[in-house]
Amino acid sequence: MTERETKKSSIKELSPLDVYKLLPRTNCKKCGEENCMAFATKVVNREILLESCTPLLEEGKYKKNYQKLWDILKPPVKSIMIGTGENAVTIGGEFVMYRHEFTYYNQTAIAIDINDEMAKEDIENRSKQIQNFIFNYIGRNLRLDLIAVRSTSGDPEKFAITIKEVLKNTDFPLILCSHDPEVMKAGLEVCNGKRPLIYAATKDNWLEMTELASTYNSPLVISAPNDLDLLSSLSSTILEYGFEDIVLDPGTFLGNGLGETINNLTMLRRSSCKRSDELLGFPLMGTPIVAWLENKETVEDIMWKEAYLASMLITRYTDIIVLHSLDGWVLLPLVILRDNIYTDPRKPVAVDAELKVFGKPNEHSPVLFTTNFALTYYTVASDIEKIDCYLIVIDAEGISVESAVAGRKLTSEKVGNAIKEYEIEKKVKHKKLVIPGRAARLSGEIEEVTGWDVLVGPLDSSGIAKFLNEKWYVGEIAPK
Repeated sequence: MTERETKKSSIKELSPLDVYKLLPRTNCKKCGEENCMAFATKVVNREILLESCTPLLEEGKYKKNYQKLWDILKPPVKSIMIGTGENAVTIGGEFVMYRHEFTYYNQTAIAIDINDEMAKEDIENRSKQIQNFIFNYIGRNLRLDLIAVRSTSGDPEKFAITIKEVLKNTDFPLILCSHDPEVMKAGLEVCNGKRPLIYAATKDNWLEMTELASTYNSPLVISAPNDLDLLSSLSSTILEYGFEDIVLDPGTFLGNGLGETINNLTMLRRSSCKRSDELLGFPLMGTPIVAWLENKETVEDIMWKEAYLASMLITRYTDIIVLHSLDGWVLLPLVILRDNIYTDPRKPVAVDAELKVFGKPNEHSPVLFTTNFALTYYTVASDIEKIDCYLIVIDAEGISVESAVAGRKLTSEKVGNAIKEYEIEKKVKHKKLVIPGRAARLSGEIEEVTGWDVLVGPLDSSGIAKFLNEKWYVGEIAPK
């Protein structure tokens, strides 16, 4: 029997019945579900919180059952919150090694550094640039998450002043970076109550750093570069000390050390998810910023190394990374990669089914439709944004046109119902509908169900403008 067969993750072993047995089983519906079994199913699928069952929390007779449920439902990788308020970042909290086994939950947090030897104006500009970074991708705004303030001077006063300047210009959570407890204390005094991430505890300073983390209620990174035994030992010691908000940094290396970096991260995540090793069941940290130690290369080469190293770390289990580059060609691929990896494979990315209006359509304007798969919708929308028209977005359970037609998620009946629901016949005087080329097989059915004339559009939405220019006529009126 293989290791994979004998050491399955807890998420795979858990069934709704395991949860149901420990619930009140009164079907009280206080959780919003029809019965306790339905609630148990959603809890196992992580679609609802255990705390939604209020009798478990409010009635003393269920206290032991609640604790048992928490023990079997808690993720192998502890979740850690950095910062406070609406910009707080949660890392970790993962259940599985591989996304296809279940899903990933908390995206890899991306931090950009600022050091305490920068000029005041540079600190202000860089802080604002980090906070204002935004890229819209298929309807979602992709952003950065944190600022890592590094003490490169070793001066407690300079460190504190730099943190003050950063806090004036951003409300992002912070990572405070220094191995000197005195420097760290000065920084923590400035942002007391803001719960920054402390970087880092080592074999030489772990006691002082742990005391600071406890005093200031801040999570703590344990650093033991390329030494997993030491990392585990430090984790055990700090846990025995009574502190549990831990992040693990096994070290990040380029060149000949790149293979070791990836192996170490993989072994750590395997230890937590496959072997339930509680000493190593914490979020993992990577530092692609180490690429900037390569001073003999050009800036572009260093940025390239940082970018590919960051992409590898995102795909190999890091829960938080620290970068230096702020250039778009470095960051855009990373935030898109991260977004794709952390999209729930069980739920297609979808937009709302509704009628969209582009430009200033009139009673003679074209009417088109597409499905509510986000990538399809935003592709079509970008291709018709300069055309005066109506676009019906049909609920096809978040899948593409061709797949929806094949799977009967997109039917002539749905098209007909959408035309009625959005009262299209009140908006235009014609009864002509342009359908996607990949839905051509539905053309006859749509005409029969709706009574509308169907024009089969191009296979690719990039051809819609040309298609309408050549084919769209209503009476004597041709498109402009």
